[in-house]
Amino acid sequence: MVENVPPKQAWEVLNSDPDAQLVDVRTEAEWNSVGIPDLGAVGKAVILLPWQFGPGQPNPDFLEGLQATGLGPRHKLYFICRSGARSLAAAQAAEQAGYRTAINVANGFEGGRFSAGWKSLGLPWRRP
Repeated sequence: MVENVPPKQAWEVLNSDPDAQLVDVRTEAEWNSVGIPDLGAVGKAVILLPWQFGPGQPNPDFLEGLQATGLGPRHKLYFICRSGARSLAAAQAAEQAGYRTAINVANGFEGGRFSAGWKSLGLPWRRP
């Protein structure tokens, strides 16, 4: 079962655990217009891998793309999207594909109407 963690908790683990990695599953348009989490201070790069290309357009190569990153079962994979919905689906797919630790970043990068996301909490981010 996929665990949901708030953005600050995800940042703390990404900062302290060398086996933790962040996978941003938003679309390229979102990355370019809103920005992406910045893990440069902890010596990591965010994996940019869209879960879908647009509404109703799933990425059929998502799991192949995840495997191509070289990440394996020992890694703790944190998945993030805009609000936490697509990233939850991506984390569930990764878990079903054999990734032991697939975690959803609740509230995502932007958050929602009543929730704070990565960017609004002041966690590191940048424009690609």
